[in-house]
Amino acid sequence: MLPEFYQFQLSTKVLYGPGLALDFSHELHELGASRYFLISDQVIQACGLVDGIAERLQEEGFTITGKYLDVPQDASVTCVEAIAAQASQTGAQGLLAVGGGSVIDAAKAANFIFTNGGSLIADYSGAATLAKRLKPLVVIPTTAGTGSECTLAAVIYDQENNTKLSFSDKFLLPDLAVLDPQMTVTMPSLLTAATGMDALTHAVEAYVGVDASPHSQALGQLAIAYITRNIAQAVENGGDLTARGAMLIGANLAGISFSHSMVGCVHSMAHAVGAVARVPHGIANAILLPHGMAYNLEECQEAYAGLAPLFGADANGRHAGDAARMAIESVKKLTAELNRICALPIRLRDAGVEKDMLPLIARKAEEDGTAIYNPRPVTAEEIMVPLQNAF
Repeated sequence: MLPEFYQFQLSTKVLYGPGLALDFSHELHELGASRYFLISDQVIQACGLVDGIAERLQEEGFTITGKYLDVPQDASVTCVEAIAAQASQTGAQGLLAVGGGSVIDAAKAANFIFTNGGSLIADYSGAATLAKRLKPLVVIPTTAGTGSECTLAAVIYDQENNTKLSFSDKFLLPDLAVLDPQMTVTMPSLLTAATGMDALTHAVEAYVGVDASPHSQALGQLAIAYITRNIAQAVENGGDLTARGAMLIGANLAGISFSHSMVGCVHSMAHAVGAVARVPHGIANAILLPHGMAYNLEECQEAYAGLAPLFGADANGRHAGDAARMAIESVKKLTAELNRICALPIRLRDAGVEKDMLPLIARKAEEDGTAIYNPRPVTAEEIMVPLQNAF
């Protein structure tokens, strides 16, 4: 059944190709900025990915006014404020982010303050707080997971309140995203698996979310196909540029999909697990995805049944309920395979979650902004069931 109303908009220019991270400067002329402040983290810096890009841009006549290389595992309010202040002090005209989801989210959130000043939490919390475009933002993802290079959201960790905050605005969308599979080959196998499962979670939750549309579902289906067919190979053979490229594209498509229909209870739980137990977001999603799907089973039977073949399940001729359960079992088999290859955790307790943390995690999941987009209401009492099953 078609929704009564929905909207779909794309504004980020996406470039794909091996080697493009060192050959995209011609695209910057359209943005009207020649001085960029670079944001990354120490791991990416140590891999040698940052300096090569900076040097090439400077050879092409652009100026890197400075660098912030200390974005933590979860982009924090503190680092966002530091990025904005340093970028302003160096006279930058735009921001360039090279890294995974935390780095890109930090750059997106920093652009609020870098462009308009003010306080991140006091002035920009919630959704649609902006009235005009922000300064140019160029992103080069080094992981294939969040799809943050093409989403209108940024998730930032609030250390003072031990919670993750979601910011959403169409003007958060980067101006240019450069997808270069060569930038992802240095990812360790565990990170490849975790970020890939993060992308898969985006696609699945976007497909069944209350705001899903034909456009978002079409992209979600394609994302699921790219990811499920390539994630094991990308994890096992990190030098396979075909698999790496497919994962980048899959994550990007999933990002566009969930940017239009949002995510649900898996992310509600994952955000809470990350805030309370400091579990990396991709690992939390990998553990929780089949349990979140099971939580939504009654509301999503037909949708899950339609997705079953994309997960490799032979559900031809099966009743919708049986096919839906086969889809969930296929996700469990995928995570088990990734556990075999790279020891991806498949239980919350294996990722450092203590059992006495579960009630607080459940309450935070109920309060998380993504919960309202879930097909089934998320309450602390009921969400304890999938959390306990995942423990």
